[in-house]
Amino acid sequence: MRILIVEDERSLREALVDLLTKRGFLVETAADGFTAADRGVESDIDFVLLDLALPRLDGVEVCRRLRMARPALPILILTARGSEEERVKGLSAGADDYLTKPFGTKELVARIDALRRRASIAPADAERVEIDGCLLDLGRCEAHRNGEAIALTPREVGILRWLHRHRTRAVSRAELLQTVWGASDEIETRTVDMTIANLRQKIEREPAEPRIVVTVKGTGYAWGRT
Repeated sequence: MRILIVEDERSLREALVDLLTKRGFLVETAADGFTAADRGVESDIDFVLLDLALPRLDGVEVCRRLRMARPALPILILTARGSEEERVKGLSAGADDYLTKPFGTKELVARIDALRRRASIAPADAERVEIDGCLLDLGRCEAHRNGEAIALTPREVGILRWLHRHRTRAVSRAELLQTVWGASDEIETRTVDMTIANLRQKIEREPAEPRIVVTVKGTGYAWGRT
């Protein structure tokens, strides 16, 4: 697997190269946002480690561009910006996970491995689902409504897959954290709510009155009805 490390701090960039090379990964680096955005859209890049505080182009914008170009590309943000607001910005731009500096090398590798496993699983679920006038092309990480193609993040697709697979019942936030995020003590259940709020803005006819991903009071979420 080829990992693109996007980090402007030279010492950390070199440490990450050394760590991941020893783990058997192919590694490339970018020290600014424009270089990262140009290189990350190429198909031979399999994974991106992305800092947010970058020269020339902010990491949030880099993430947004990569997600639009490559909906299924795993993106893990590494940053010193640890506030909830900054985490929300990164996740809303399409990141799959978020790790705050300073971080342990074992946790970093574990998160990379977890995202790799989820990205490599070929699910047996339906790849194209139509509901409430919206076509969900899960295999391509896209939604289509009113003739418009809408990019979905791998995590949004994971939520839709799980809800559709278990469409006869409600699914709790904790269950979604476990199955879609891989669960972490650092992840809070409101992360699920924020991700679903973003998803509704993309796919629902009326986000305030959702019919695809519906809220089940006191429990969590459920697949809607056609």
